[in-house]
Amino acid sequence: MQFGLFGGAAAPRLPDAAASAAGFFDFIETNVEAEALGFHSSFVTEHHFTKIGQLSAPLTLLTYLAARTTRLRLGTAILVLPWHNPVLLAEQVATLDLLSRGRLDLGIGKGYRHNEFAGFSLPPGEAEPRFEEVLDVMVRALAANDPFSHNGRFFRFDEVVVEPPPYQRPHPPLWLAAGSVASITTCARRGFNLLLDQFASPLQIKERIALYRRELEAAGHAFDPRRVAVARNVFVAEDAAEEDEARRRQERVHERLLSLSRGSESRPGSHILGYTETLERDALAMIGPAAQITEKLAALEEMGVAYVLLSGQGSRPNLRRFAEKVMPKLRAS
Repeated sequence: MQFGLFGGAAAPRLPDAAASAAGFFDFIETNVEAEALGFHSSFVTEHHFTKIGQLSAPLTLLTYLAARTTRLRLGTAILVLPWHNPVLLAEQVATLDLLSRGRLDLGIGKGYRHNEFAGFSLPPGEAEPRFEEVLDVMVRALAANDPFSHNGRFFRFDEVVVEPPPYQRPHPPLWLAAGSVASITTCARRGFNLLLDQFASPLQIKERIALYRRELEAAGHAFDPRRVAVARNVFVAEDAAEEDEARRRQERVHERLLSLSRGSESRPGSHILGYTETLERDALAMIGPAAQITEKLAALEEMGVAYVLLSGQGSRPNLRRFAEKVMPKLRAS
């Protein structure tokens, strides 16, 4: 098994600028240590208009992280393509990939939160066509050595060539956040890597990996279990009190995510919204003693999981405990 991180940083609007920036700098230092501890990657989210300062410019933050690290893969989970101009986005992606010497993993998606669709005045019904057009133009812009033009429903470009070129050719690996049969099938047929959410049960994960593999190979692409990354909320507790507090903290985070996501303009069934009525959502979190977490990860491995992203509880003491007490038992498997 290999392990990465999944989450983000926060910089809320505070009277003191240094206090606002503290979350960003703590995130950077945590990831620098994660690299030293042997973590493979760090995937960060993109969110807007949260009133809690969630990360809105992941490529900028990852560029800073690239300068502080040498091996850590730098991932987006996800860049919400409908919010972006595809040519400007391609330029930013290529710049980060070049500066990191090819360490970017480009996770993409369509968005799901009510407050973001409302804030951008973007009808949820446009999420799909905007995603497709931005993806098409962005990939073409990253790969093209000669100027090209595009005249689409949402964007028009005349004789453009993106500079600089990306380090990874024709473009960084693309990861798609997917969970439904249709979205996983689309992901596989396009040859993208697959990001699976932190709320699905082990049986659901097994079924989704099997579907992805069938469709990937049917489309002529090679399957590798590390092409599927599964997020899981992980906290290595040293005693019952720590475990109880971690579970309470997780529930507060979930409720906050739900409050940001609910609304008439949200895309139902996406991400956490698809699990709001299930009791399993919290039971599937890996919170507890190291031995218990190791057992749960071993059970996931039996379902075909080879790549896990630790979500939600990424404090440095927690990462140290995980690296010391859990990783050695699973990394050789």
